[in-house]
Amino acid sequence: MALPQKIGFIGTGAITDAMVRGLLAKPAAMPHVMVSQRSADISAALATDFPQVLVSAHNQAIVDGCDTVVLAIRPQIAEEVIRPLTFRDGQRVISVIAATSRPALLDWIGADVRLSQAIPLPFVTRRKGVTAVYPPDADTAAIFGVLGNAVECESKAEYDLLAAASALMATYFGLMHRTTEWLAENGLPEEKGRAYLAPLFAGLSETALLAGKDVTFIEMSREFATKGGLNEQVFQDFDGKGGSDALRLALDRVLNRITR
Repeated sequence: MALPQKIGFIGTGAITDAMVRGLLAKPAAMPHVMVSQRSADISAALATDFPQVLVSAHNQAIVDGCDTVVLAIRPQIAEEVIRPLTFRDGQRVISVIAATSRPALLDWIGADVRLSQAIPLPFVTRRKGVTAVYPPDADTAAIFGVLGNAVECESKAEYDLLAAASALMATYFGLMHRTTEWLAENGLPEEKGRAYLAPLFAGLSETALLAGKDVTFIEMSREFATKGGLNEQVFQDFDGKGGSDALRLALDRVLNRITR
């Protein structure tokens, strides 16, 4: 298990920005990072903030100059960007391209590379991310271990399920927003609602992290729901009036979109 000496990113969007900033935050995890010039504002900002960053105008130069290449391209243009490139047999390639199959990636790459797929989330910029990786690969897991931790999936089915679960992020913040709206409608200033809810949700997440794998989420739900109390009432309303069914349906639809 070893970190690469030089890692390159083809595609310079928000996830590349987050990964590079996480990898090069002090103490820097590696000595050199190459990024493509596409999205000039992001690449220029990275080069300004980190002397280890080299911006390349040519994607092939990134492939040639790096032992690990991260493909961070929008799925709509991935094939046209990847097919012209010449990769080396045995080269490590990490794809963070959404909703793109492994067979398609290997066909476009056209070489016997060590291909991993990963789902990094924005929190990697603070080295707080949890990243699903498929197939299990110690070297790829080491990179994402620097950025938080990695969950290595034994099958594509596991990976797809975690990809679907990651689609809950907007809903998480949406729930906080709807609650803040409700508080404001009932007379509490929005800034006070936000100041209360953000630490409340953060504390609940920390509780889940510290509970350990032997305590289920539903057991924690019951622990926070006094019999006949307010928390029990809200969860019963949510569950009994279609909230849980709507959540399952949404996840089923996302999974179907990922696996189709």
